[in-house]
Amino acid sequence: MFEILVLYYSRFGATRKLAEHVAEGIESVPGALARLRTVPPVSPVSEAAAPAVPESGSPYAELRDLEQCAGLAMGSPTRFGNMAAPLKYFLDSTGALWANGTLVGKPAAVFTGSNSMHGGQESTLLSMMLPLLHHGMLLVGLPYTESELNTTASGGSPYGATHVAGPAGERPVSAEERRLAQALGVRLGTVTRKLSG
Repeated sequence: MFEILVLYYSRFGATRKLAEHVAEGIESVPGALARLRTVPPVSPVSEAAAPAVPESGSPYAELRDLEQCAGLAMGSPTRFGNMAAPLKYFLDSTGALWANGTLVGKPAAVFTGSNSMHGGQESTLLSMMLPLLHHGMLLVGLPYTESELNTTASGGSPYGATHVAGPAGERPVSAEERRLAQALGVRLGTVTRKLSG
């Protein structure tokens, strides 16, 4: 058995739902387990602190989750074409892992969601890849052999799974978006199994 960390930040639940679909794909691979973890919101007031345990959803991530994982799927909503600050804040705390080479050679994938079709999804996926490349991780995307990439009228990208939530977040994850998120999980799980031996 091997575990893949599904690390995400979700403000209103859409990215969390995408994370759950990625986890479903991971766990469809024999021997693979998904460990869902989130990060707390950040506050503009430096004295404010989030509770140690979130009221609902996945537990907060700790550095040991990254140490223990065999692979990583990371997701964030788009924020002006970039990952959300809470996820970036957590990644900024991983300097010791970088110095030790903890994540070198581990496979990784990314996913995101936005309110509109042209809300910066691909640049957000690319922004999440940058720190993973600095950590020496091996990036996995979605090949065009996934037929939904050619037919989707909503989310989906060769860089990773995506979701278009709508201006008020009213759109649920579509069937194509769900299938592509699961496919990303399967691909990550399969690659991780091969690399784990």
